Amino acid sequence: MRRLLLILLSAITIQLSAQPRVGFAYYDVDRAYDTLPSPFYDDRDFTPEGRNHWSTERYERKTEAIAAVIDSMALPIVALYGVENEQVVRDIVARTNGDYSYLHRTLNRLDGMDFALLYYGDVLFPERVEVGLDYMLIEATIGNRSFAIVLAHRTRLLKSIVAQLQEHSPQRHIVVAGDLYGLNFAGLGLTDATAKAERAGHGNRVYRNEWRMFDRVVIDRRLSTSCDVYARGWLLDSNGEPKPTFNRESYVGGAGRKLPIFCYWW
Repeated sequence: MRRLLLILLSAITIQLSAQPRVGFAYYDVDRAYDTLPSPFYDDRDFTPEGRNHWSTERYERKTEAIAAVIDSMALPIVALYGVENEQVVRDIVARTNGDYSYLHRTLNRLDGMDFALLYYGDVLFPERVEVGLDYMLIEATIGNRSFAIVLAHRTRLLKSIVAQLQEHSPQRHIVVAGDLYGLNFAGLGLTDATAKAERAGHGNRVYRNEWRMFDRVVIDRRLSTSCDVYARGWLLDSNGEPKPTFNRESYVGGAGRKLPIFCYWW
């Protein structure tokens, strides 16, 4: 009996260690608006006649820059925040070299900003999508495991969302990504996968002359993980900061004020 138990435990250990690494990125693309005025919210600044003179040329440069970042990371799952609508997502995907499928839902935010999830169809298999106030939840199968990916932008509902997932689907691994500023996730059974990079002085945005980790990836403790900020010289300006699209009201033409965060879990 003891021999059988040892064999079973050994088989389980081999199965767990054989789990492939999954690459994931979260990228706040910093207000990727199209050029058309919306009837539902005020986006006048991002129109050709608006304060930012948001022309087709500037829009195309923005989407091309975002696509270049996605291609450079070369990860199978990429979460985006700050896209205005599905057409913007389509334009970004069309400019990438990867064969991405995507999920997009309208959040009905006052600024028009939405989430989207880009993914390879042979890696992630979506099962259910839910949206609410400042969050998008994707339940999916990745490999042979069930996941719940929660994309969040300062939502106060995070604790409730995670608690419900843990209660109703305890087998699912939970990954939360986004701007989690001011949110308490310490008691949720999750671990801050970006904490190690932050302790090393890394951040994805410069604030008051310091690098700060504005966006985070918080992940199920049952998973092993490695996370950091995706920084490349061509994403930075002459001051070594993320090159923005606008510096106050001056057009600069960069990808945005934040750098992406990338993670691997297994």
